[in-house]
Amino acid sequence: MAGGISLRGLYALLVSISFFSALCAADAVGDLQTKGRAAFDAQLAKSTTCTKDKLQVRKEWGDISADAKKAYIAAVLCITQKPSKLTATYPGAKTRYDDFVAIHMKNSLTIHGTGNFLSWHRYFTFAYEQALRTECGYNGTQPYWDWGRYATSPETSPIFDGSDTSMSGQGAKVTHQSNGIKPAGNGGGCIEKGPFKNMTVNLGPVQAMADTTPPKNPRTDGFGYNPRCIKRDLSNYLTSRDCTTAKIASLITASKDINSFQTTMQSQNGVHSGGHFTISGDPGSDFYVSPGDPAFWLHHAQIDRTWYIWQVQDFTKRQQVIAGGTSMMGFSSKAQSLEDIVDLEVLNVDGKKWKIKELVSMTDGPFCYVYE
Repeated sequence: MAGGISLRGLYALLVSISFFSALCAADAVGDLQTKGRAAFDAQLAKSTTCTKDKLQVRKEWGDISADAKKAYIAAVLCITQKPSKLTATYPGAKTRYDDFVAIHMKNSLTIHGTGNFLSWHRYFTFAYEQALRTECGYNGTQPYWDWGRYATSPETSPIFDGSDTSMSGQGAKVTHQSNGIKPAGNGGGCIEKGPFKNMTVNLGPVQAMADTTPPKNPRTDGFGYNPRCIKRDLSNYLTSRDCTTAKIASLITASKDINSFQTTMQSQNGVHSGGHFTISGDPGSDFYVSPGDPAFWLHHAQIDRTWYIWQVQDFTKRQQVIAGGTSMMGFSSKAQSLEDIVDLEVLNVDGKKWKIKELVSMTDGPFCYVYE
């Protein structure tokens, strides 16, 4: 119309505004990460053990090259072929990969809903990364899964699209129940495509959900040998509700202390649960055995990244802080202390265990890495 804006022009303007708003929302977590980088660099400059020439950079799966993805996948497959160091104690552990599952199972009730949840899993994920490097010749770093980037359709993301550069995709479509946390999706069966199609989970189940029907383990503690396919039931139900970029950014900015941060993160509607139950299936829905799905490590690298971004918003005040008990959800347990030990046994990097206070900075203790 003359002297004004046409309906077509108004529509185009609204689309542009909407697109710009989406871009802003998509960058919210990255903006917080960028904002905090100066604080990280200042800490790095003070470190005597972590220097710029040693600093490792962890990146989002979608941001690394096809060759880098294939190198990571090859290392994971390699470690599933290495012999276990735990078979004598845990007969179901047949591979070096199984060692990581077994140690997580053993400690599950004292590393979830506890004051060491973040530090324990930081060291656990780091130990896995180092095992890939030292035992399987991997030269890269542990990638992460930015839940918010693919919140509307995780199953078509480069992480789960089933291609040869993915962490394998959806499970076969089978009739199955809801797990009580999200509706039954379009999978539920064994992984159909991708590099981990034939990978097995050998331990568990311990606490199988209603959406899965794994065979019963020969031992009541789940440590017997029980090989079976990995099942998944990917959907966007939880990522769209609980793991959007806006939700992640809110977790970081609204949490003023470590207790509120880790409690919100681990709540039923939090990002920790959201990532695990987006993968779902067996062993993804069993919080004891969940590392049996190789996507676990990308999920927990993002957990660690989210903690790192929260920390660097006020780095000097958000490192040597702790809250919570020493058993799940703090029931009948003593308070967790920064002096408490994290011991991964046969997984310890260079055989060393650490105090929690030595695992809260990525430029101290065994760590020298950053997220981009």
